[in-house]
Amino acid sequence: MPSVNQIAGELKGRGLELILIDFRESPDLVRRTVKERGYTARVLLDESGETTGRVYGVFGPPTAYFVDRRGNLIGRVVGPRNWDSPSGRKFIEALLDAQ
Repeated sequence: MPSVNQIAGELKGRGLELILIDFRESPDLVRRTVKERGYTARVLLDESGETTGRVYGVFGPPTAYFVDRRGNLIGRVVGPRNWDSPSGRKFIEALLDAQ
């Protein structure tokens, strides 16, 4: 997640917003994990996992969703990625440029 924190900070001015969603874990565990790992993004919690699973089809982390400025889902990837790599940055910047 350090790469996510970094690129989110760098591209925030261009419209990138990062929101972390945790599911099927207790609020106390999520708070501790966020603090220990230094996550800087807003964190939402779906304690039962029902919304993330039933509505969005997320059954295992990490899953990244890409939502445009109008709130439309435009893409999804499952599994860890290095978003600060040249290809990751190029992908995110292309999405921002298309908006």
